[in-house]
Amino acid sequence: MEAKLWTKEFILNTLINFFIYIIYYMLMVIIASEAIHALNASMSEAGFATGIFILGTLAARLLAGRSIELYGRKRMLYAGIIFYLLTTVLYFFVHSLLILYLVRFFNGIGYGIASTATSTIVSSIIPQARRGEGINYYALSMSLAAAIGPLLGMLMQQYMNFTYIIDFCVGLLFLCLGAVTYLQVQETILSSAQKTALRKFSLDNFLEPHVYAISLVAFVMGICYSGVLGFLATYAQELNLLGAGTLFFVVYAVVITLARPVAGIMFDRKGEDFVMYPSYVCLSVGLLILSVTTESWSLLLAGVFVGLGYGTFMSNGQAICVRLSPDYRIGVAVSTYFIALDLGLGIGPYMLGAAKSTIGFGGIYAITGCVALFCAVLYYLIYARRRKANLAEEDMQWEIDVD
Repeated sequence: MEAKLWTKEFILNTLINFFIYIIYYMLMVIIASEAIHALNASMSEAGFATGIFILGTLAARLLAGRSIELYGRKRMLYAGIIFYLLTTVLYFFVHSLLILYLVRFFNGIGYGIASTATSTIVSSIIPQARRGEGINYYALSMSLAAAIGPLLGMLMQQYMNFTYIIDFCVGLLFLCLGAVTYLQVQETILSSAQKTALRKFSLDNFLEPHVYAISLVAFVMGICYSGVLGFLATYAQELNLLGAGTLFFVVYAVVITLARPVAGIMFDRKGEDFVMYPSYVCLSVGLLILSVTTESWSLLLAGVFVGLGYGTFMSNGQAICVRLSPDYRIGVAVSTYFIALDLGLGIGPYMLGAAKSTIGFGGIYAITGCVALFCAVLYYLIYARRRKANLAEEDMQWEIDVD
């Protein structure tokens, strides 16, 4: 009998994660505009108000991984949501740019703790035999939020003031708190030696060595995708394709919704390579189409391939991290992976933006398209080849032991 995936805990945890990400995306797309209009911020100051949130998130992920295992997954989820809630309430009291920067930074910490906790908890809820499938379904909460959140934020900004938007976000976080009370979490029981090891102040307790390879690939993939996140709206405007530009992320979300469940099943049945190599090729094709697009249909076609590529990679990369890590270090592994991904998404626009005046948007997407294809080579060299070598060594050792 196939292990059950759609349990109450799986659904609740996925919904909590969805609301956490909805708030993140809603505020991310409107905060710069609010800073400009309400606080007379310059473009660079408004951009910093957006970006400093990511710095808070990175700081939280760095510290949260081991804390989740040391102090309890459900307890850290409570702590993250409460801190996320309190720092969201602080938006009511923002009257200067300095206060906005502080609120954004601490809000990022709350988001980072809560989202790392939900991503760790889901690994204990999903049956091991359906881990790839389950994580892909869970990851839909992020991709759907990435499509719905910005749209909701921009629509609400048109028809109501910022105070009501924060009221809405606070309401969602209270719903999350209520849902956590009904969430039963299987905690990792640590031995004294494991607790002592996790409490040590060492790099390994902030970053999981077992997932360095796939996290490095995630970092490079994040840089490639950051060109889409950072510049697509401006690029579409430059091409006079604003309508298609608006629909791009809708297409992206629809494709991911359809593709991720299939990719998850293939991950479990055929192995990670069967899913990961096509993801690099698809992202490369999507970015290369973007580099030469002049019409709406080709821009939307690029959205299909970008969704198949980056969307598939992101969730299955997380599944690889969970598979590679010991149970009591899954929190550290998940935080390591998302730190790398966030870093790539964060520094990518600065790196690529510096080249815009020289090579234009077409050049940016052509280069990142080639880099995405290189990720397949990188994945093979630093992960797949070593995994196969380790398996061969284990088989040889087993034969020696049998003899």
